[in-house]
Amino acid sequence: MKLLVPVKRVLDYNIKARPKADGSGVELAGLKMSMNPFDEIAMEAAIRLKEAGQATEIVAVSCGPAGNQETLRTALALGADRAILVTCEADVEPLAVAKLLQALVAREQPGLVLCGKQAIDDDANQTGQMLAALLGWAQATFASRIELQGDGAALVTREIDGGLETLSIRLPAVITADLRLNEPRYATLPNIMKAKKKPLDTLAPADLGVDTAPRLALVQVSEPPERQGGLIVPDVAALVDKLKNEAKVI
Repeated sequence: MKLLVPVKRVLDYNIKARPKADGSGVELAGLKMSMNPFDEIAMEAAIRLKEAGQATEIVAVSCGPAGNQETLRTALALGADRAILVTCEADVEPLAVAKLLQALVAREQPGLVLCGKQAIDDDANQTGQMLAALLGWAQATFASRIELQGDGAALVTREIDGGLETLSIRLPAVITADLRLNEPRYATLPNIMKAKKKPLDTLAPADLGVDTAPRLALVQVSEPPERQGGLIVPDVAALVDKLKNEAKVI
């Protein structure tokens, strides 16, 4: 079974995001970029399925500028067999990404799409669900455990507000990975060197027949207001008065 794993290039999670001076977006120039952490977890899940003999090939996919090749090479060093980059210079919205992935699924015919539940830059948590809807496939989101069955089904344990829920879904399907699914491995130096020779194909959205024109307009990006300092009151009566007359309900 072939596995398709979308990966996104985002600002490294150790770096604090700052808005541009004109408020037109987030400042990325000169800052470290890395693979989205939830996508790393999805990639690790795919690698483990292949190591267990339940998958035959892992295809990593990314949509974005040429710099995304670095993220795809990381995926290849971790264990992906080959990679596909859909070059898009402008920011691609989740719906456009889902449509690009839909077209790639039609070309590649994977049995399972594994992706992170969300990207840490926009926290949209939409692409996996949109892709499943476009494909008409079963989906299981926020997966903390995945077990492939021999009858073309998968048992997926997912985290919900009330605890854990286990679903049985038919393949092909889309599964999005949560934080507790696994702990991703580090790429070894020999595998990093091998990744340079693995195939990485480049496509344009037009090759897939997808229009990636934005449908949303970013109005402004700004930092949240600074938190106000605490206040010490002399007694309970003063505290009650402050809570009643000055405290803001959010």
